Amino acid sequence: MISFVKNIQDANCITHSGTMHADDVFATAFLELYFGDVKLFRTTSVNFDEVDSNALVYDVGRRKFDHHQVDALKRENGITYCSFGLLWKEFGKDFLKKRNIEYIDEVFEGIDKDLIEGIDADDNGIFPKIEADYKVKTTSSIVKLFNPSFNSDEDESEQFLKAEALAKMIFEEEILYINGKVIAAKKVECLLENRNKEKKYLVLDEFLPYEETLLNVEDANNILFVAYPSNRGGYAIKTVPKSLEDRTARMDFPEEWAGLCNEELENVSKINGLKFCHLGRFIVSCANKEVVYKVLDYMCK
Repeated sequence: MISFVKNIQDANCITHSGTMHADDVFATAFLELYFGDVKLFRTTSVNFDEVDSNALVYDVGRRKFDHHQVDALKRENGITYCSFGLLWKEFGKDFLKKRNIEYIDEVFEGIDKDLIEGIDADDNGIFPKIEADYKVKTTSSIVKLFNPSFNSDEDESEQFLKAEALAKMIFEEEILYINGKVIAAKKVECLLENRNKEKKYLVLDEFLPYEETLLNVEDANNILFVAYPSNRGGYAIKTVPKSLEDRTARMDFPEEWAGLCNEELENVSKINGLKFCHLGRFIVSCANKEVVYKVLDYMCK
């Protein structure tokens, strides 16, 4: 639970007032999830003689969990830790331990790379280079929307609570996402290690987020297709891209299959139970696993 206190002496968490950013908002959300009870005081300056010795002061005050000093801590890639990153670095592994996360180191690093590092970079003025013909909103720009709008009667504290609630929800989902991704990666690594390395495909008995792991395993360069149970029923077979950066398929499905489905596709492919081929030729759907092997044998002959 989070609440504001009127006196700094009553606070167990202290951050800056005024314009809110993803850094201080997500840091507060993390502290609420970690400690459970946040009594927050927002201020422009801190007199540490007035602060409880156990209170966490972040993104203000120029001490351990601030980043506005010249000697602020940097990552190996040069990105300075902001308050969110500093708090995560200090308490993140213990937080994950309390959540009964099995692969603590991997999940810790995964969350930092997938979410926290980007927020820290943005707060330090290192913005992503985005080439698009439309407006792209980052996590940081979404949080900025919660600052009281010009000519509105929005209350700064109420808006902070709204933003913090959203950040907490996002962070909870991030934990689930990265934890699931790590567990899946372990399973995929095991499957790749124990597979018949002459086969140019991988057939999964359950859907796993496999792509990143597969593309980072050198001796899996010969795998052209991955099949898995579809949440729509039956099985799907998907092409494998050349790399995480180059999305060109190592092998496409036949051009004459493109956009066809059901009987029309069966007639063209001569494979009964082949239900659909995407116009982009990167995925097909099959009635069952038996059909999957027929398709893979045809493609990899």
